[in-house]
Amino acid sequence: MSSENSSADDSSADDVQDDGQRVWDVVVVGAGPAGASAAYAAAVAGRRVLLLEKAELPRYKTCGGGIIGPSRDSLPPGFELPFRDRVHAVTFSNNGRFTRTRRSKQMLFGLINRPEFDQQLVEHAQKAGAELRTGVTVQRVEQHGSSVPDRRTVAVVLQGGETLLARAVVGADGSASRIGAHVGVKLDQVDLGLEAEIPVPETVAEDWKGRVLIDWGPMPGSYGWVFPKGDTLTVGVISARGEGAATKRYLEDFIGRIGLAGFEPSISSGHLTRCRAEDSPLSRGRVLVCGDAAGLLEPWTREGISFALRSGRLAGEWAVRIAEAHDAVDARRQALNYAFAVKAGLGVEMSVGKRLLTAFERRPGLFHAALTGFRPAWNAFREITQGSTTLGELVRGRPMAQRALAALDPRPAERGAGGEVTS
Repeated sequence: MSSENSSADDSSADDVQDDGQRVWDVVVVGAGPAGASAAYAAAVAGRRVLLLEKAELPRYKTCGGGIIGPSRDSLPPGFELPFRDRVHAVTFSNNGRFTRTRRSKQMLFGLINRPEFDQQLVEHAQKAGAELRTGVTVQRVEQHGSSVPDRRTVAVVLQGGETLLARAVVGADGSASRIGAHVGVKLDQVDLGLEAEIPVPETVAEDWKGRVLIDWGPMPGSYGWVFPKGDTLTVGVISARGEGAATKRYLEDFIGRIGLAGFEPSISSGHLTRCRAEDSPLSRGRVLVCGDAAGLLEPWTREGISFALRSGRLAGEWAVRIAEAHDAVDARRQALNYAFAVKAGLGVEMSVGKRLLTAFERRPGLFHAALTGFRPAWNAFREITQGSTTLGELVRGRPMAQRALAALDPRPAERGAGGEVTS
């Protein structure tokens, strides 16, 4: 669906260069949740938006597919989630031992298949006016040189040599992002996730319906999960990169332990999740990054969908302002405002998550005991997944949570982007 939207103050000179080449207001690279959200936000604002994706859609993505409250709250109006299951119970185990199930009357979170979910997000962006091109690979972006006609323009160079022009670019091209490399994204936590999609008989599927399993794993910071999606169980594990063989053994042992070794996976996959360093940039000139391309995810659980949706929306909104900027100073101001918005919200959550990961690496048994036997800890888990609070809000607003985090990880309190104490 082609976007022909334009605001009243646009001129034909903004639309087309002297050589007849079209100039997009915003080009978004990557059509996952972050990119689709950015394209939607920019298109809703009436901008000419082009969304680029190297794969053909729908496409598979290694991901548990859990949609927590902050994800639901960040979806476009009218978006109907394609839930495969609704989770009301969580079974916790500590490396296969001390198993206990906790339940909630209200849904904790929903489970989706990423191909369906991502496709639906892209369709909403298209309905808002964004144009989609699939099967195209971005080689690089240029903000200076012969390909760039003026200082208000970014050149997006595709594989094969085609060059697209834009007033602003949003990089949402995943954890191995070429746009992230251009911006200079720095990473300080890299984890390996392994996952299997396992079709199961109806009797097995019924046993898992409405319930997930979270297992605290044998390597520091590792854990495994079982997410039911109708006739298929998504089973995965994650741990720090560099423990590849041990992570693979953990997945094999985990699958065997829960009685699924006799079923053949339909898909087995792996993925590296990358978490940004605290001082990592989020922009360069007229180019912004969001989602996995920016290293934005929760460091303890490595939950990334809500971070992708929220940062993507912000990136799309601020890309519109950058597209409207008539000089480098104004563009820089808008890019800094985008970075501030990300750090003041998602950055605070990441800071708390990082401290939780450090504590969890040292004392997973204590986390297990708290979640299975201490009602305030379970209530906090429930409220975060349901979306009534976030990690940052939880620690900021509750003295008990502050004291617990300080006891688990006794580092000095860190300050968020707005100067607020995050612990």
